[in-house]
This record gives sequence, C-alpha cells and structure tokens, in this order.
Amino acid sequence: MNQLTKCLLVLVLFGLGSVACTNDFKEINTDPNRPQQINPGVMLGQMQYRIVSSSMQAARNLTHELMQVDAPRSSAGGGGVHRYVISPGSGIWTNLYTNLTDIQDIYTLADGLKENNYKAIALVYKAWAYSILTDLYGDIPYSQATKATEGITKPSFDKQKDIYSQILKDLQTANDLFDDTKILTYGGDQVYATGALTSGKNVGIQRWKKFTNSLRLRLLLRVLKRDGEVNAKEQITAILADPVKFPTMTANADDAIFRYPGTFPYFNPYYQARTLDWRDGTYFAEFFVNRLNADNDPRRAIWMIPVTVSGQSVFRGIQSGYPTTTEYVVGQNSSYTDALKTLPQLGVMMPFAESEFIKAELALRGYNTGKTPKQHYEAGITASMVQWGATMPATHLTQPTVAYPTGATDDKQLEQIMMQKYIASFFVDYQMWFEKRRTGYPVLPRGAGIPAENQFPNRVPYPTYLQSLNPEGLATGVASMGGDNTVLKVWWDK
Repeated sequence: MNQLTKCLLVLVLFGLGSVACTNDFKEINTDPNRPQQINPGVMLGQMQYRIVSSSMQAARNLTHELMQVDAPRSSAGGGGVHRYVISPGSGIWTNLYTNLTDIQDIYTLADGLKENNYKAIALVYKAWAYSILTDLYGDIPYSQATKATEGITKPSFDKQKDIYSQILKDLQTANDLFDDTKILTYGGDQVYATGALTSGKNVGIQRWKKFTNSLRLRLLLRVLKRDGEVNAKEQITAILADPVKFPTMTANADDAIFRYPGTFPYFNPYYQARTLDWRDGTYFAEFFVNRLNADNDPRRAIWMIPVTVSGQSVFRGIQSGYPTTTEYVVGQNSSYTDALKTLPQLGVMMPFAESEFIKAELALRGYNTGKTPKQHYEAGITASMVQWGATMPATHLTQPTVAYPTGATDDKQLEQIMMQKYIASFFVDYQMWFEKRRTGYPVLPRGAGIPAENQFPNRVPYPTYLQSLNPEGLATGVASMGGDNTVLKVWWDK
C-alpha cells in the first residue's frame, strides 16, 4: 500500500468516525444524574436556603442592634444603628427581589405541570417576602416586579395598602391549593418533610398549610388598625372559627424553620465567621441581658457567653446608644456563643411560639381563640424554650417577672405578651422591630449617646441605586410616601 493510499484510508476512517461520534454526541454527553428539564423541585430547595439566609443575617445586622439585643463594642463618629442612624437599605432589597424572581418561576413551572402544592408554597414565599419588603420600606414595586422577561425593567411602585390586600388573598389561595393527599412530585422541600404519605396524608403539606394561616394572622394583626380598608377583623374571625379549613400552628413540629443540614452547599451562613466579626466586635445589650437575667431565662446559656466578674460567672451586657467616647474592652461582656454559628435551627421564618403570642393578643382583644390569653402566653414561652433546646425550670412561668398579669389593665397584659414575644423573636428577620412599631412595646431606654435629633426609625430609606436604575418608579414611590426618610410611617402604622 503506497503512502497516498494510506493517507486516503486514514481520512476515510476518520470521517466515518466523526460521523458516528456526531450522531451519538447528545446521548454520550448526557449526564443521567442531571434533570433534562428544569422543574420546581430543582429550584425550591436552593431558593429556600438563599432567602432565609438573607433574612436571618438581616436580623443580626440590623434588628438586633436597633432593638437593643446587641451593640457594637466600639462606635465612634456618632453613627450606628444603635444611635438610630439607618442607611438606605440595598442588601435585603436586592436579595429578596432576586429570590422573588425564582419564586415566580417556581409558580409558573408548577402551574404548567398542574402541581398545586408547589404553586401554594410559591405563594406563601411570595407573601412572606413581600410583607418584609413593604414593612421595611412602605410603597414598593409589586404588580410590575419580577417581569423583566416581559420588558418591564423599571417597575412602578404600588401602595402598601394594595400590596397587603393582595398578599392576604394569595395566602388564602395557597390555603385552598394545598392538597395533603399528594407528595411533592419533584421533591426539593427543605423546610417540611413533604416527600411521603403517612396513612394517606402528607403531614408536611399539612404543616405548610398551618404556616400559611399563622402567617396570615401575623399580617392581619399588623393591619388591624386599618380594618375598614382590609376587613382584617372579618378575616381573623373566619380563620379562628374554622380550624379545619384554616389550620394554624399547634406544636413545635410546625415551626417554619429552614434547618441548615451542615452539608455542602447548605451551611449556616455564619459557620466560617471570624471571631472578630462574630463576637469580639459585638456584645449583647444591657436591656436584653438584664431582662433575661431578671427572668433567670435558660436560653441565655444557648445564646450568650458568660464572663467572670468578681469571681462569678455572669451574663453581662453593654449600653446601647452609648457616647462616642465609650469603647468596651474585648472579652469582658457577653457575646454570641460559637455554637450558634453552626446551629441548624437558625434559619427561622416563623416559629410556633409566635403563633401562640399572636393568639394571646387576639384573645386579649376579645377574639375567640379557644383559650385564655394566659394559656397562649405560657404556651408561647414554652414553645420558644423547646425551639432553642432549653430546659425550662418548673417555676419559670410563676416568677414575678414572667407570670402573666391576669387582672391587670389590657395595656399591661399586652406589654407582658410583647416582651416575651420580643425575646422569642431572636433571629426572626425584622419582626421585633415591626412589632415595636405596631404596639410601642417593648419600651426601650434611650442611650445617652443618641443625638437629640435622631428619632427611632419607622422605615428604611430606599436603595440609592434606584436613582439610576429606576428613577421614575422611585420618584412615584417617594411622592406617595411623602418623602424618603426614617421618620415617615408606613400605611399600617399611621
């Protein structure tokens, strides 16, 4: 065989091989372990992790400092959240709107697949996320938001009243969509166990339904002052009157918590936090520590590092809103325990404890919850202890500082309920602050270093980047709100 013939044969063989490989390319290069088409289950778990991690970090970064749970060790220059200096909030805005796009995609995919349970879960997340956004800022993009694929890149701002009306409707729709006779076909849920039936029922879906209605009660209570505009009383009464149709949380198993599994990529966001960032730069505030000390609260050991003072191991806090000349020495006050950095149950959306405190207040207001305010109040404290793994002393609920003040004025009873609700809201996004704005409780002392002109904030200013990305929408939002500062009150707070 001459050299030319050899070359021709090689070319022919190579050509045939190329054709064969090309024909089989798709089959050979398809990973059998990867889904061929996106489905709601693929997106759900990742979205759940991202969105709760964002809200949980917001609790640490803003709510805890503002609500005197903690304070920075050093704070020169006159600024700081603990001195009521609130910068335009961009982080939570960006994170929640990004995840709301995924939530809408989950809903759309589920709708096409006729998967009502996924649709319902998406509606719950949508209501939860938008309630946080609107309670933070007031009027925000809603009806035109997450519609960039439709060409809407500069959405208009909706009024908070209209947003609340719709999210309350969405929660009722979600309640009706949930089907506890079916599993989540594509899996993905990392909040409740929804992948199996027990005696023909999906207990996880039942828990989603309980969370849905408990969340609805949270939001209805928040807008109760605006009852004439959103028929809050009627909706509350309907939920409480029919626990079969509108079940609410009844046990700690119903806690709406993303429990970090500690496996890649779902780690507690703080698990690699430096000591300086986690505890040496921040200490618990006196208001929070002193209250827990007065109550001899067993949650202290789970949340706080004790320090030695005069030979005694104690929990000690620092002032909030202290003068700019003050700087606290490292290691001499209580800060967050390192165990919290890897604690699975830090991803809280809504605990069962909150549901009980909501019912305590509703019972106090005369609604028929089936129990007394005292019973709900004590159940709320007990549920929070269980949630955090604390052992509650047998006499805890009868201590003078904890005992429910039956017979006191309604205002004194509400103050006691809200104090324990405040404590139980540890790491629950912005709920401490929202409830303080709604009720005035707890009453926080004013630090000596807070400038006289600084007022306790009622909202967060809009992100500054909206001035370039959506100036038209921002202008309408600012005009509707009457400005863009922290003193302005949102609709339900007026």
